[in-house]
Amino acid sequence: MMKREQIVFVGTSDLAGHFRGKSFPAADLPARLLRGVGLAPTNIFISAFGPIQVTTFGTKGEVFLVPDPSTRVFVPFEGSTAEYFFLGDIRTLEGEPWAFCPRHILRRAIERLQSETGLRMLATFEQEFIYSGVAAHPRQPYELDAYRRQGVFGETLLGAMRQVGVVPDSFLAEFGPQQFEVTCAPALGVRAADDAVITRALAQAVAFRLGHRVSFNPLPEPTGTSSGTHIHFSFLDQDEQPVLFDEQRPWQLSVLGGQFIAGIQHHLPALCAVTAPSVPSYFRLRPNRWAPVQADVGPLDRGAALRICAGVDSDPERRARQFNAEFRVADATASPYLALAVLVQAGLDGIRRQREIEIDNPRSLPKNFAAALTLLETSQSAAEWLGTDFLSAYVLFKRAEIKGLENVDEVEICRRYAEVY
Repeated sequence: MMKREQIVFVGTSDLAGHFRGKSFPAADLPARLLRGVGLAPTNIFISAFGPIQVTTFGTKGEVFLVPDPSTRVFVPFEGSTAEYFFLGDIRTLEGEPWAFCPRHILRRAIERLQSETGLRMLATFEQEFIYSGVAAHPRQPYELDAYRRQGVFGETLLGAMRQVGVVPDSFLAEFGPQQFEVTCAPALGVRAADDAVITRALAQAVAFRLGHRVSFNPLPEPTGTSSGTHIHFSFLDQDEQPVLFDEQRPWQLSVLGGQFIAGIQHHLPALCAVTAPSVPSYFRLRPNRWAPVQADVGPLDRGAALRICAGVDSDPERRARQFNAEFRVADATASPYLALAVLVQAGLDGIRRQREIEIDNPRSLPKNFAAALTLLETSQSAAEWLGTDFLSAYVLFKRAEIKGLENVDEVEICRRYAEVY
C-alpha cells in the first residue's frame, strides 16, 4: 500500500460565513505555527457561492493565515481521513493583525469591553440545521422518535466536539422536518465564536462520513421552517462573579446588563446586516415564524429579538450563573466572529451612554438585506467599530451578492443557499 502523508488545514470564518483557508503537510506544522500560510488579500472576498464577484484588493498584496495552537481539532474517523484543522488569525507581512481578519475584529471588541468595564463575556451559539440522514416526513418536532431516527449522527457529533474541547450542552430534534439543533457550553471571549465554527465544521464532517450532509441555510424553502443561530451571552467581573443578574430589579436584569442590551437594541436595525447577512435571512425574519420582526426585548419571549433567559434554582447565586440574554436575529450565513463583535461593540456603546431598554413602540427590523446594508453603511458607530475600510468593503461585497440574485425567485434563492451552507 502506498504510504499516506497527513495534511493539516487552517482557516477562518470569512465575510461569507464560510470556513475557508489552506492546507499543508502535517510535518510542516511547527514552521506554519510561526509563519502561517500565504493568502491573497482578495481571498477574503470569495463570495458565498464561490466566485469573486467584487474586490477592493485586486491581485496585489500578501497576508498570512497563522494557526492558533489552542484551536487544534483532530478527530479520527474509522475508514476515512482524520478531521485535522486549526482556526487562525490573518496577519500582515510585519506580523501585525490584519484589519480585515474576522477573528481580530472580534478580539479587538472583546479587549475593548474588558479594558473599559473589567467584564469578560461568556457566550455560546445555539445552532439549528437540516440533516439529510432522516426522512423529511412526517414532521416530528421534539419527539423521541425523531431523535431515534437520526441514528448515530448526534452521538458521533457530540463525541467529536468533546474530544476537541468543545463541551456539548444539548442536541435535539427541532420543529421542522429533518431539523436539529446543537449547542455547546458557554466559553469566554473569542473562544465562544471558535467553538461555533468548530461545531459547524464537525457537524458537516460527521454527516459526510455517514453519507449525508447538513445545511445551516436560514430557510430551506420560503414557506418552510427557518434555522437560526441564537447567541446567548452573560458576563463575569474581575472576581469571576456573574453581573447580569439582579434579583431586585425588573426582569432581574442588572443595571449594567440592561445598558448593554439597550445598546444592542438601539443599533439592532443596522446590526442585522452583519448578524443576518444574506437574502434568505429576511425571508426568515417575517411575521408568524417564531423569528423577530422588531427590535424588541422581553423576558422569556422566544419571539423577541433579545430574550432575557431566567435561571432555574432556589439559590440566587446559582441562578445568577445561569441567567443570560439571547440574541435571536442571527443565522449561519454570518461569521460568528463578526456577529459577536458587533454585539459586543453595540452593547459597550449602551454602557458608555447609559442607555435604557425601549419597552414601548420598538422599531421594525429591515424588511430585506439591501435595507439592512444601507443602515449599516450610514452608521457612524459601525464605521468606528469595524474600521471605515472594512465597512465599505463589506457593504460592497454583500451588495454584489444581492445583485447576483436579481430576478431569481425565492424558491430558487433558498435552494442555492442550501447548497452552500
